[in-house]
Amino acid sequence: MNINLFHANLHVKNINMETPASLIESLIESAETYGKTSFELSKLKALETSTRISTFLVSRMTVIVLLILFIMALSIGAALLLGEMLGKFYYGFFIVAGFYLIAGLLTHFFLYRWIKKPLSNLIIKQVLQ
Repeated sequence: MNINLFHANLHVKNINMETPASLIESLIESAETYGKTSFELSKLKALETSTRISTFLVSRMTVIVLLILFIMALSIGAALLLGEMLGKFYYGFFIVAGFYLIAGLLTHFFLYRWIKKPLSNLIIKQVLQ
């Protein structure tokens, strides 16, 4: 009976000796899997953020380009109309250019912070979503 107990104790000791090593291996495998999963999740989040930002910028740029084309056509029409009314076509273009100069200066000096802050907040909001 003592011999059986000895073998049973020996068997338990062998299991206990193998258990820490297998636990460490299991822990290392879990950490490695976690690291790989975290890396893949980070890549997917970065991809989602860059996709959201690029689609936002492309859609806004499309609208801006179309507005610029509209304003250019309207400006040329207004310049031709004013030039015809004043007798010389280039007078109309000078008046329209002067209007844009004044609008640009006013925007630069007074409205810059009103445009910059909301636009910056909009872009930051898109990034953090």
